[in-house]
This record gives sequence, C-alpha cells and structure tokens, in this order.
Amino acid sequence: MVDMPSHAGSSVSFDTDLIVVGGGPAGCAAARMAASVGMRSVVIEPDRLCRNLYRIAALNNVLGGYSSGLDLADAMTAELRATELCRLELGRRVVELRADDDRVAVVLDDGTRLVAPYAVVGTGVGPLQPHDVPWITAPAGLLLPPLWEVEADDAEGRTLLVLGGDRPIGTFLRAHPALDVRLVVVHPEADAYKVEEIRDDPRVTLLPVDHVTLHPVERTAIAAGVLMADGTRRDLSAAAAYLSLGNAPTAPPGDLLRGPDGYCPPKDQHARLIVAGDLRSTRYQRIMTALGSGAEAALRAYYAARGRPERV
Repeated sequence: MVDMPSHAGSSVSFDTDLIVVGGGPAGCAAARMAASVGMRSVVIEPDRLCRNLYRIAALNNVLGGYSSGLDLADAMTAELRATELCRLELGRRVVELRADDDRVAVVLDDGTRLVAPYAVVGTGVGPLQPHDVPWITAPAGLLLPPLWEVEADDAEGRTLLVLGGDRPIGTFLRAHPALDVRLVVVHPEADAYKVEEIRDDPRVTLLPVDHVTLHPVERTAIAAGVLMADGTRRDLSAAAAYLSLGNAPTAPPGDLLRGPDGYCPPKDQHARLIVAGDLRSTRYQRIMTALGSGAEAALRAYYAARGRPERV
C-alpha cells in the first residue's frame, strides 16, 4: 500500500489509493500496474471486464500471440481477478466525478461514495447511433448494435444493412472468411476511403448515399429509403441493421474537461484526474496504446503521491 503524503489542514480519509473508472484494457492495465508498485485500487465498470474485447473476433496488432479479443480478454480478466490489491465494482456506473486540491471523489449509481488521492479514467468510447449523424433519419429512440457484435450463426445466409463504412467491417469479414452473408453498406461519399479494404469482397455491396431514412419492420428486420449520391432513390430491406459509424467518447459526468470533439485531452485535466485509453482522442484507439496509457497513468499517480510529479 502507498503511504500517502499528509496535506496541511486536511484530514482526508481515503477508501483506496487509486480509483479506476472503466474496466477495459486501459483500466485493467492501470489497476495491474498500481498493484505492482503496492497501490490499492478500485475498478468501477458498469458491465464486465474487457466487455468490448470479447466481441473482437480477430486481432492483428497485439503482442503476446493472441489471435482473438476473447483470448486476450480472458487472460486479462483472470489476472486482474487474481490481483489482491485490486477490488472490483462491476455492474456499477459513476454518476459523478469530482476533483479537489487533495482528493478525488466518485459517486456510484447505488449512492456509494469513494474517495482517493487520484483517479484514472478509462471509460473509452461507445458506438455512434443513427440519431448522432446528419445523414440518417431514424425513429426516436432507435438504438442499433455495432456490426462487431454479430454472432456468425445470426448472420449466416442473411442480408444485413450496415450503416457507415468504418474499418470494423473489414475486421468482421476477416474473422469470418467462410461466412455466407451479404453486407449492404451505406455510407457518405466522403467516407469512400474507409471502405477500400472491403471493396473487392464479393459479400459486400457498397452504396454511397446522401441520406438514409430507416423504417423498422417487425422485430429486427428493417427497411430504408435511400437517396443515392448520384441523386437517384432506392428502397432497401434487410434482415437486420448494424452500425459501423464510428464511436463517441463516454466520459462520466463531473469535472473532466472535454474538447470540442467530446474527448478529454489528458493535458487539460485536473492534476488528480488522469485520462487513459481511447477517451484521450480518436488518434490512438488501439488495444496496445490503451494498455500502455493505462499502465503509464497508474505510474503517474504513484510518483505524484510520493511528491515526484511528472516534469515536462
């Protein structure tokens, strides 16, 4: 356990040495690094640890011989659960995050309040929904899953409408090379560069569009009226619709400072709030960079607690 320095005029009672908000790769790496230097941590995650990793069928940019997100997530989860200095608060969401001169306080959705000298925030990003982009009109409240959540058995022999052309489409196709599926991918013409890697896959139909209007039909089936980029109109139907629109940051409410794009640049934050992983910016949204930034964030808290803050 870290011996925290005393603060003049302060009688703060800490619940732990480090609060970690988010249980993805960045948060798990932060908690593991904290334990390695003797710091206690509490990891707060509304779902299960590494939940998004479990949905990545193929990996090609991670060291260690892991070929799927499931294998990596299993290994990380097992290691963190075996870490004695780490306490897990799963199924809980942070509803308020505050930083003061000598503490960080979080309030959970069940009313629990935790106080620590520092917090690492690695809540990452979530998928953009149809109502988040101007080129899609959808019924109020319509929420669709991202493509990478599709199970192979649910896609076999079906036609799926994919909204947006972001690169996870290529990951999905590489992970299921023999899958008999037809993906009808509608995307703005400006995003044509994103679909180059899937252009020659015979299972893909690419449709550059100006606008799409969605009409849910019975359970998961969906229909769409499409204004094509060339000005013509088409009607589409599919067994289901999925997202490949990109992501938006999911910062908890409170004292984190957000940039114009909604992300939380680490250099702009209170000294006791350390941002890690995908929440930092769109530029480094990779598993390896999330792991590294999470570990680095824990070390920043460790050295700062000992009166040796980072020197720029």
